[in-house]
Amino acid sequence: MPSKLAKVQKHVTKKKGGKPTALHEDSRDARRLRKAGARDDKIHRQHNVREKANRSWLERVAFLQDNLPETLHPLEVPAIQELIAEYLGRNDDEIGQLHSERRPGRPPGTRLTLLEQLRSGEGKEYETGFWVPNLADEVTLVKLDGWKGDWIGLANMRFVRVDAGGKVHESQFPPRGAA
Repeated sequence: MPSKLAKVQKHVTKKKGGKPTALHEDSRDARRLRKAGARDDKIHRQHNVREKANRSWLERVAFLQDNLPETLHPLEVPAIQELIAEYLGRNDDEIGQLHSERRPGRPPGTRLTLLEQLRSGEGKEYETGFWVPNLADEVTLVKLDGWKGDWIGLANMRFVRVDAGGKVHESQFPPRGAA
């Protein structure tokens, strides 16, 4: 999709006869170009913020997709909980390494702090209900197996929240709550 700025630039150059002319600082055309540029920047920033917010959910579903069994069959709750436990422990090696590299008496590094916050946040989410695709549903498993890694592709799947006690609750897309 062409940007609004490109459309305005094209219109202004057509209007001026295609000649590269300098615009007066406060002319109508200059104001239109500034507004279109600001609009494009705003849309680009919003897109990046939305993409960053959705990245953790996409990584979670991609991890589950990579760890599906070879033969697609609906999984029982204990098997789903094992996958969730494996996902929650994915950074344990790096956290252990960062702990061992840190000198005694020194504060933890930024990376270590971020990983520990991520682990504790996901652990709390697991206590209340961990958002995952419905791996007990055969249709969702087939869709998850063919998923290309895009956000819009998740809209066709069914999701559930699985808590540490083994209870499964229906959920919705997009997820609401802590990431």
